[in-house]
Amino acid sequence: MKLILNIIWLVLCGFWMAIGYVAAGILCCILIVTIPFGLASFRIAGYALWPFGRKVVDRPDAGAASLLGNIIWILVAGVWLAIGHITTGIALCLTIIGIPLGIANFKMIRVSLLPLGAEIVPTP
Repeated sequence: MKLILNIIWLVLCGFWMAIGYVAAGILCCILIVTIPFGLASFRIAGYALWPFGRKVVDRPDAGAASLLGNIIWILVAGVWLAIGHITTGIALCLTIIGIPLGIANFKMIRVSLLPLGAEIVPTP
């Protein structure tokens, strides 16, 4: 079932959301100071391509630097990526088949706003 959901996800919104994350990652890597944000954005782009079968968990070793970094990330790219997830989530929820995909989009809003201090792990 995860394979089918991931393929439908990839076709309907995963590819476009991953392009958004890659664009944000390239922008952050061009600005030398924000390279850690770019790396986090590339990591999330892979998750945006194939989300089913993985989940986001908080890292216990994240501290004040992650908080400060997340505030900067929200200003640089987080808001725009979250708006993308909200828009595609609402559009997907308009159809019965798209409801699980829309819910997955809404779950990704958290990691799009606060990527530092979070880790993407496989689900059992």
